[in-house]
Formats: sequence, C-alpha cells, structure tokens
Amino acid sequence: MNLASESTTGWTIGYAIGIVVVLVVVALVVPILLLAKKIGGQARSINTGLEGAVHNTASLADLNTTIEAATVIIAGLRRGRNKLGG
Repeated sequence: MNLASESTTGWTIGYAIGIVVVLVVVALVVPILLLAKKIGGQARSINTGLEGAVHNTASLADLNTTIEAATVIIAGLRRGRNKLGG
C-alpha cells in the first residue's frame, strides 16, 4: 500500500504545480490584455484627433501659393514706387 500512495503523491504534486503555473500565467496575462484593450481605445481617440488635425491644417498646403502671390504683388508695388520716385 505504501508503493501505491507514493506513486499518487507524485501525481498530486505534479497537478498542484501545474495548477499553480497556470494561475501564475493567467495572473500575468490578464493585466497585459486589459492594458492592450485600454491602449486600443486610446489609439482610436488619438486617431480621431489626428484626423481632425489633418482637416484643420489642410489649407496650409496652399500657403506657398499665397506667399508666391504676395511676393509678386510686393515686387509690383516696389516697381510702382520706384517709377513714382519713391
């Protein structure tokens, strides 16, 4: 009877260690998954804000055209001033 009890003791210890390992893994993975979910929600919010920034700053692409037009106008005004003796 002693031999049978020793063989089941090993299995019991093995199962207990296995359960502890599984619980430790779950305890480590669950916070990571919760953090990933939180980051995913924040990423959607950040993306929405960035899309708004793209929309709000789209007109800055035409700024070079405005600068070129202003430069031409200023050059014309200078020529006019010089012709008038100013």
